[in-house]
Amino acid sequence: MCKIATLYIVATPIGNLQDITLRALETLRSVDLILAEDTRRARILLSHYQIKTPCVSFHQYTSSKKLNALISKLKKGLSLALITEAGTPNISDPGLLLIKKAYKLGFKVVPVPGPSAITTLLSVVNFEVSQFVFLGFLPKKKGRKKALEKVAEFLKKYSLPVVIFESPNRLLKLLSEIEKMVGLETKIVLGRELTKVFEEILFDSPAGLKERFKEKQIKGEFTLVILPPSGL
Repeated sequence: MCKIATLYIVATPIGNLQDITLRALETLRSVDLILAEDTRRARILLSHYQIKTPCVSFHQYTSSKKLNALISKLKKGLSLALITEAGTPNISDPGLLLIKKAYKLGFKVVPVPGPSAITTLLSVVNFEVSQFVFLGFLPKKKGRKKALEKVAEFLKKYSLPVVIFESPNRLLKLLSEIEKMVGLETKIVLGRELTKVFEEILFDSPAGLKERFKEKQIKGEFTLVILPPSGL
C-alpha cells in the first residue's frame, strides 16, 4: 500500500491498546519508518502487535535539521507514518510543521483515522452535540483570562458546549475559573483516563467536581465538556 512516497497521519489508542483500526496496523507495518512523539510509548504498542518497522522520535522540539532529514526520506521515495503519544496527531499534538512541509513539497498526506479523546467523551454525554467548540489546552498564564472569556462567550452567547483538555496539576484551578466565569450552576462532563483501567466519567457542577477531587492526589489525563445553560 506504500508504493508512492506518502506521509500517513495515524491515530493510535488513547489508552486501551485494542482501540486501533486494522488499517492503522497495516499502515504501521508497511511504511518504511514510524515517527513517534514518545518512542517508549510507541514501542509498547508496536511490540503488542509485533510490528517491526523502525521507529524514531518526532515531537514539538524536533530540530529543523532532523525535520529536513525526515523530509529527505520522502524525497527518496520512502513512506512515513506519524503517530503521537496517544490519539490523533495534529489535534493538540505535534505534527503541523511536518505536514505543512510535506504539502509544500507536493508529497501525499493521508489520514488514517481512529481514537480521539474529544469524540470518545462526546459520544456518551446526555445532551445534543450536533455542534460543539474544541479549544484544546487553555494557555497556562499569558492569554488565559482571555481564553476563559471566550469559553464563557461560546457557552452563553452561542449556546455551544465547549470541549477542553486539562492536566492534573491545573484541574482544580480550572474548575474554580469556570465557576467564576460561567456560573455556579454550570454543568460539566469530565472524563479521566478515558478507555484505561481507571476510567472515570463524571457529570457535576464545578463545585461538585472540586469536592470529589480535593482530598485526592489528582492523576491522569482530563477531557472536559462544559455545557451551555440551555443544555442544563
